Amino acid sequence: MLKLNLSNKPAWLDLGHGVRVRLLPLTTALMVAARNDQTIAELSENAGDEQSALVFAKALGRLAITGWEGVGGEDGQPVDVSPEGIDALLNVWPLFEAFQTEYVAGGLLLDQEKNVSSPLPSGSSAGAADTARPVSAPAKPARKS
Repeated sequence: MLKLNLSNKPAWLDLGHGVRVRLLPLTTALMVAARNDQTIAELSENAGDEQSALVFAKALGRLAITGWEGVGGEDGQPVDVSPEGIDALLNVWPLFEAFQTEYVAGGLLLDQEKNVSSPLPSGSSAGAADTARPVSAPAKPARKS
């Protein structure tokens, strides 16, 4: 059963290492806006899955992250959320992985679920019904006596 979250309020997500981000709910509008981000359009046709995932996560992060805690500049002082800061934050591998797993994947899992068939009992044809019928022998012509 699909559980709908009807709240449109931002929620906090702990990324680990003392960092948490306040995120807008992952909606269709947000996903579409991220997919239309200029950085995605500029990706090379030869870009691998990893590079594409990072560029998409950053585009989504720039739209969804509205606040954070535990993020500071080189001097250790807290910094305000900015597009450049979000990109830098998601360049930190463990934080990117947490963002990808806990936020981005939530929206993509539903997309995958709709394309999945139920498993067959045993083998590719075990659950299939026979549709072929045996061919009856052609009728022999009647013999004239």
